[in-house]
Amino acid sequence: MPDFDRITRDPAVMSGKPCIRGMRVTVGLVVTLVAAGHSWAEILDLYPYLEEEDIRQALAYAAWRVSEMETPLPAA
Repeated sequence: MPDFDRITRDPAVMSGKPCIRGMRVTVGLVVTLVAAGHSWAEILDLYPYLEEEDIRQALAYAAWRVSEMETPLPAA
């Protein structure tokens, strides 16, 4: 597993979902904001306690998790 020192999982925080530095900000939320077209600057304005490295690691963690699972897609 790559070293994601800013991604934490704790059953007592957000039901154990991957979070940023133990805060109640999930990796999923960050990825969703990026996918919705929000810039990093907008995300940092919305969540001033986050840092650019938090966003980078959230995206890297999500990419790593997706690459670890194979899910067949329905044929077109």
